[in-house]
Amino acid sequence: MNKETLKANLREIPDFPIPGILFYDVTTLFKNAECIQGMLDSLYEMYKDKGITKVVGIESRGFILGGALAARLGAGFVMARKPGKLPAEVVEETYAKEYGTDSIQIHKDAIGENDVVLLHDDLLATGGTMAAAHRLAKKCGAKKTLINFIIELGELNGRKAFPEDVEIETLLTL
Repeated sequence: MNKETLKANLREIPDFPIPGILFYDVTTLFKNAECIQGMLDSLYEMYKDKGITKVVGIESRGFILGGALAARLGAGFVMARKPGKLPAEVVEETYAKEYGTDSIQIHKDAIGENDVVLLHDDLLATGGTMAAAHRLAKKCGAKKTLINFIIELGELNGRKAFPEDVEIETLLTL
Protein backbone atom coordinates (compact mmCIF):
# COMPACT_ATOMS: atom_id res chain seq x y z
CA MET A 1 0.00 0.00 0.00
CA ASN A 2 1.35 3.36 -0.97
CA LYS A 3 2.02 5.31 2.25
CA GLU A 4 1.49 8.62 0.50
CA THR A 5 -2.00 7.53 -0.55
CA LEU A 6 -2.77 6.61 3.06
CA LYS A 7 -1.48 9.96 4.34
CA ALA A 8 -3.42 11.89 1.70
CA ASN A 9 -6.66 10.16 2.68
CA LEU A 10 -6.27 10.39 6.47
CA ARG A 11 -8.31 13.09 8.20
CA GLU A 12 -6.96 14.92 11.26
CA ILE A 13 -9.45 16.29 13.79
CA PRO A 14 -8.06 18.59 16.50
CA ASP A 15 -9.48 18.58 20.03
CA PHE A 16 -11.35 15.27 19.68
CA PRO A 17 -12.55 13.60 21.84
CA ILE A 18 -11.23 16.17 24.31
CA PRO A 19 -9.22 19.41 23.98
CA GLY A 20 -5.53 18.83 23.29
CA ILE A 21 -5.96 15.50 21.45
CA LEU A 22 -5.29 15.34 17.70
CA PHE A 23 -7.52 12.52 16.45
CA TYR A 24 -6.56 10.62 13.29
CA ASP A 25 -9.81 9.63 11.60
CA VAL A 26 -9.39 6.43 9.61
CA THR A 27 -12.98 6.47 8.35
CA THR A 28 -11.68 8.45 5.39
CA LEU A 29 -9.37 5.53 4.57
CA PHE A 30 -12.28 3.08 4.73
CA LYS A 31 -14.53 5.10 2.41
CA ASN A 32 -11.85 5.15 -0.30
CA ALA A 33 -11.98 1.92 -2.33
CA GLU A 34 -8.31 2.15 -3.33
CA CYS A 35 -7.22 2.62 0.30
CA ILE A 36 -9.30 -0.15 1.82
CA GLN A 37 -8.33 -2.66 -0.88
CA GLY A 38 -4.67 -1.64 -0.67
CA MET A 39 -4.63 -1.93 3.12
CA LEU A 40 -6.28 -5.36 2.99
CA ASP A 41 -3.87 -6.57 0.31
CA SER A 42 -0.87 -5.32 2.33
CA LEU A 43 -2.10 -6.96 5.53
CA TYR A 44 -2.75 -10.23 3.74
CA GLU A 45 0.79 -10.24 2.30
CA MET A 46 2.23 -9.54 5.79
CA TYR A 47 0.38 -12.40 7.49
CA LYS A 48 -0.49 -15.05 4.86
CA ASP A 49 2.37 -17.35 5.90
CA LYS A 50 2.22 -16.82 9.69
CA GLY A 51 -0.29 -19.58 10.50
CA ILE A 52 -2.92 -17.18 11.84
CA THR A 53 -5.96 -19.07 13.16
CA LYS A 54 -7.80 -16.11 14.77
CA VAL A 55 -7.87 -12.39 14.09
CA VAL A 56 -9.01 -10.23 17.01
CA GLY A 57 -10.48 -6.87 16.00
CA ILE A 58 -10.54 -4.13 18.64
CA GLU A 59 -13.84 -2.23 18.95
CA SER A 60 -14.82 -0.73 16.71
CA ARG A 61 -12.55 0.34 13.88
CA GLY A 62 -10.52 -2.86 14.26
CA PHE A 63 -13.61 -4.82 13.19
CA ILE A 64 -13.51 -3.48 9.65
CA LEU A 65 -10.17 -4.73 8.33
CA GLY A 66 -9.90 -7.38 11.04
CA GLY A 67 -12.99 -9.21 9.81
CA ALA A 68 -12.04 -8.87 6.15
CA LEU A 69 -8.49 -10.04 6.85
CA ALA A 70 -9.72 -13.05 8.86
CA ALA A 71 -11.89 -14.10 5.90
CA ARG A 72 -8.99 -13.66 3.46
CA LEU A 73 -6.63 -15.66 5.73
CA GLY A 74 -9.18 -18.43 6.33
CA ALA A 75 -9.08 -17.63 10.07
CA GLY A 76 -11.77 -17.06 12.67
CA PHE A 77 -12.68 -13.56 13.80
CA VAL A 78 -12.98 -12.48 17.44
CA MET A 79 -14.45 -9.17 18.60
CA ALA A 80 -12.77 -7.40 21.52
CA ARG A 81 -15.50 -5.17 22.90
CA LYS A 82 -16.31 -2.68 25.61
CA PRO A 83 -18.08 -4.09 28.69
CA GLY A 84 -21.69 -5.17 28.35
CA LYS A 85 -21.60 -5.83 24.59
CA LEU A 86 -20.85 -9.57 24.51
CA PRO A 87 -23.61 -12.03 25.51
CA ALA A 88 -21.64 -15.04 26.82
CA GLU A 89 -19.03 -15.45 29.57
CA VAL A 90 -16.14 -13.01 29.12
CA VAL A 91 -12.62 -12.26 30.30
CA GLU A 92 -11.82 -8.59 30.89
CA GLU A 93 -8.84 -6.28 31.18
CA THR A 94 -8.80 -2.65 32.32
CA TYR A 95 -6.28 -0.24 30.83
CA ALA A 96 -5.22 3.39 30.83
CA LYS A 97 -5.39 5.46 27.66
CA GLU A 98 -4.30 8.97 26.75
CA TYR A 99 -7.42 10.55 28.22
CA GLY A 100 -8.81 8.16 30.89
CA THR A 101 -9.34 4.49 31.65
CA ASP A 102 -11.47 1.82 30.01
CA SER A 103 -12.00 -1.94 29.88
CA ILE A 104 -12.12 -4.45 27.07
CA GLN A 105 -13.59 -7.96 26.94
CA ILE A 106 -13.61 -11.04 24.75
CA HIS A 107 -15.62 -14.22 25.08
CA LYS A 108 -13.84 -16.64 27.38
CA ASP A 109 -14.01 -19.42 24.77
CA ALA A 110 -12.94 -17.27 21.78
CA ILE A 111 -9.25 -18.23 21.82
CA GLY A 112 -7.64 -21.57 22.63
CA GLU A 113 -4.19 -22.94 23.31
CA ASN A 114 -3.57 -23.92 19.68
CA ASP A 115 -4.46 -20.50 18.27
CA VAL A 116 -2.01 -18.19 16.57
CA VAL A 117 -3.67 -14.83 17.09
CA LEU A 118 -3.33 -11.59 15.15
CA LEU A 119 -4.58 -8.61 17.16
CA HIS A 120 -5.63 -5.74 14.88
CA ASP A 121 -6.64 -2.13 15.49
CA ASP A 122 -6.54 1.14 13.62
CA LEU A 123 -4.08 3.17 15.69
CA LEU A 124 -1.15 2.67 18.07
CA ALA A 125 -0.87 5.67 20.38
CA THR A 126 0.14 4.80 23.95
CA GLY A 127 -0.65 1.10 23.47
CA GLY A 128 -3.07 0.71 26.37
CA THR A 129 -6.00 -0.80 24.50
CA MET A 130 -3.92 -3.26 22.51
CA ALA A 131 -1.81 -4.21 25.53
CA ALA A 132 -5.06 -5.14 27.29
CA ALA A 133 -6.15 -7.18 24.26
CA HIS A 134 -2.76 -8.88 24.23
CA ARG A 135 -3.18 -9.81 27.91
CA LEU A 136 -6.64 -11.19 27.14
CA ALA A 137 -5.29 -13.39 24.33
CA LYS A 138 -2.60 -14.69 26.69
CA LYS A 139 -5.18 -15.31 29.45
CA CYS A 140 -7.14 -17.43 27.00
CA GLY A 141 -4.02 -19.48 26.24
CA ALA A 142 -3.04 -18.29 22.76
CA LYS A 143 -0.01 -20.19 21.46
CA LYS A 144 1.37 -17.07 19.80
CA THR A 145 0.23 -13.48 19.32
CA LEU A 146 1.12 -10.92 16.67
CA ILE A 147 -0.03 -7.31 16.63
CA ASN A 148 -0.95 -5.00 13.76
CA PHE A 149 -2.10 -1.40 13.38
CA ILE A 150 -2.92 0.69 10.37
CA ILE A 151 -1.20 3.76 11.90
CA GLU A 152 1.43 4.24 14.60
CA LEU A 153 2.05 7.55 16.31
CA GLY A 154 5.79 7.05 16.76
CA GLU A 155 6.39 9.94 19.16
CA LEU A 156 4.09 8.35 21.78
CA ASN A 157 6.29 5.22 22.09
CA GLY A 158 3.31 2.85 22.27
CA ARG A 159 5.50 -0.16 21.51
CA LYS A 160 6.86 0.07 25.06
CA ALA A 161 3.50 -1.28 26.30
CA PHE A 162 4.34 -4.74 24.90
CA PRO A 163 6.88 -7.45 25.67
CA GLU A 164 9.92 -7.21 23.39
CA ASP A 165 9.27 -10.62 21.83
CA VAL A 166 5.87 -9.60 20.38
CA GLU A 167 5.89 -8.91 16.64
CA ILE A 168 4.28 -5.52 15.92
CA GLU A 169 3.66 -4.24 12.38
CA THR A 170 2.07 -1.05 11.10
CA LEU A 171 1.18 0.20 7.64
CA LEU A 172 2.02 3.83 8.37
CA THR A 173 4.05 5.59 11.07
CA LEU A 174 3.39 9.26 11.75
